Parts: sequence; structure tokens; C-alpha cells
Amino acid sequence: MLEAFPWIAVVDDDPSVLNALRRTLRVRGFQTKTYGSAQEFLAGLAHGLPQCLILDLQMPQMSGLDLLHHLKHQEIQIPTIIITAHSEVELRERCESAGAVGFLLKPLQDASLFATIADASAAALSRGHRPPQT
Repeated sequence: MLEAFPWIAVVDDDPSVLNALRRTLRVRGFQTKTYGSAQEFLAGLAHGLPQCLILDLQMPQMSGLDLLHHLKHQEIQIPTIIITAHSEVELRERCESAGAVGFLLKPLQDASLFATIADASAAALSRGHRPPQT
């Protein structure tokens, strides 16, 4: 069954990051689902697409950039925010070229996170999707 409400997916291989983001987003009223790997997220797509994807860049087996390329190849459009501890300009450019709407450095700042989610919501609206609701 497809999800009827807008929600945000968070994919990160660090359980502490997943828990922190889940709490931060839920406090602001966002429906949130967390995944410990790109493969786990892909398996969950059968239940519906999130309105926004927050994706760790550095993960084992399938990196965040690999997942972005996979989604693009499958013609699955999800406004995506990349989170990473690496600030190299080339990484940012590669992620943006792959379709990311945001690139944030860890540790995340709440104001930047929510501003970037708003940008992702605007991207979703431009494609006719409902934004995540707070």
C-alpha cells in the first residue's frame, strides 16, 4: 500500500545520526522514516516515495552518490539533501550534478537543515508533489 501522507526519508549508516535526525524532524512535526543503508531504502520504495530524502554521502556498499545515480537511472525523482563530513567542492558539485537540491556538512545545524528542507519542498512542488508538512 502506498503512503498517503508526506514524509521524509533519512538514510545513514550511523544509528546515532538516524536517531538524532528522527527526533529533530519529529519535534518539528515531520513524518520520518529512517534507513541504515541505501539497499534498505530501495527495498522500502515499494511502500511509496518520500517527499524529501536526506542521504549520507559516505556509506558502505552503496554510497549516497551511488544511490542518487541509481534513482536518476530509474527515473525516480525525490528532492534529495546530501549530508556529509567532507566539504570538498568537487563532492558538492558531483552531488548537485546528480540532482541533489542541498549539500550540508555534519554536524548539522537545525536552521540550515530546515531551510534546505524548504528548498526540497519547493523542488517537489515544481514537480507537482506535495511538500513535507510541519
